[in-house]
Amino acid sequence: MSNNLSLKSPAFKDQAFIPVKYSGEGRAVNPPLIFENVPANAKSLVLIVDDPDAPGGNWDHWLVFNISPAVKEIKEGEVPAGARLGRNDFGQLEYGGPNPPPGKPHRYCFKLYALDAALALKEGAGKKEIERAMTGRILGQARLVGLFKR
Repeated sequence: MSNNLSLKSPAFKDQAFIPVKYSGEGRAVNPPLIFENVPANAKSLVLIVDDPDAPGGNWDHWLVFNISPAVKEIKEGEVPAGARLGRNDFGQLEYGGPNPPPGKPHRYCFKLYALDAALALKEGAGKKEIERAMTGRILGQARLVGLFKR
């Protein structure tokens, strides 16, 4: 497995606060993301954004799969052409911005996976289905953690 894959955002640094504009209190658009060092043999990428600090357990904010390995960035408010969206815990296909209850900061984990195949899943698949389909196919993974507090 490649440990060189990296995930960055020009909007916030790892372990730093996510700007309000990308939250449920702002415009709730996805932040821009940059992918680097995608393995040459990757056939697809998966992006999972979740909040492990949610009161009821892990909360899924954005699920994007079958992203072309040629994609080097996701622009603010955009989904890469040809990618499929999974259903998040808001019951929606689009990005759901951070909107935690008032109190301590929550961690929002942006997880990028490079796979050796595209996933044979329909748009609207849930995270469990996506993760099950990824089993044994991960060539590399990267993580970016943003914080948000109300």
